[in-house]
Amino acid sequence: MGIEPVIMSAGELESERAGEPGKLIRERYRTASQVVQNQGKMSCLMINDIDAGLGRFGNTQMTVNNQIVVGTLMNLSDNPTRVSIGQDWRESDVTNRIPIIVTGNDFSTIYAPLIRDGRMDKFYWQPNHEDIVNIVHRMYEKDGIPKDEVIKIVNTFPNQALDFYGALRSRTYDRSILKWIEDIGGIENFGKKFLKRKKDQSLPVFIPPEQTMEALVDSGYSLIKEQQLIMETKLSKEYMKNIQE
Repeated sequence: MGIEPVIMSAGELESERAGEPGKLIRERYRTASQVVQNQGKMSCLMINDIDAGLGRFGNTQMTVNNQIVVGTLMNLSDNPTRVSIGQDWRESDVTNRIPIIVTGNDFSTIYAPLIRDGRMDKFYWQPNHEDIVNIVHRMYEKDGIPKDEVIKIVNTFPNQALDFYGALRSRTYDRSILKWIEDIGGIENFGKKFLKRKKDQSLPVFIPPEQTMEALVDSGYSLIKEQQLIMETKLSKEYMKNIQE
């Protein structure tokens, strides 16, 4: 899209110093403004998984930094061209208005006035079957998996998150790498092969696996089994069986 984004994560919305995350947001906002001014490119401030940093879950406490971050974002929404990072106010110090894009899974956990209509436009993304097929097809494009096989994979594992289909590919690589490690002498000799080799010795070469529909489906069933084990085992209840729900 020709955009030069300035990206933050929810992990930067808390600090041992009070006020630091709020100042960081303002600095990043001004950095995005300078990208527009100095480079002539469109820019935005993007905060990923904001609900993980600002959301209220159960009995979690609201910290001073949470309040300052919320106040900072509300102020940027209401006054996007006047942004101070501690310096004296100057009439000529006008900041380019920069879009702030945030992503999250549950915005109902965020302070309501921050997400109210007029201050935040909300877009709920729920891809349909065709969208998922197209996205997964792009994931497997370099592997030469045809679209009809991608459709079969998506139909074999319906109602899964997009990350699941990416994990199928990663799982086939993981298995190939483990087999490769065994073939070159096992995990016990892995360090010697790479770190203690002589100068005239060449490094072992890993040949990437050829992705096939059968291998991907096999990895999918393995991941499904892991999901079921997590849902059925519920180790936390087993460890705290004396505590009533």
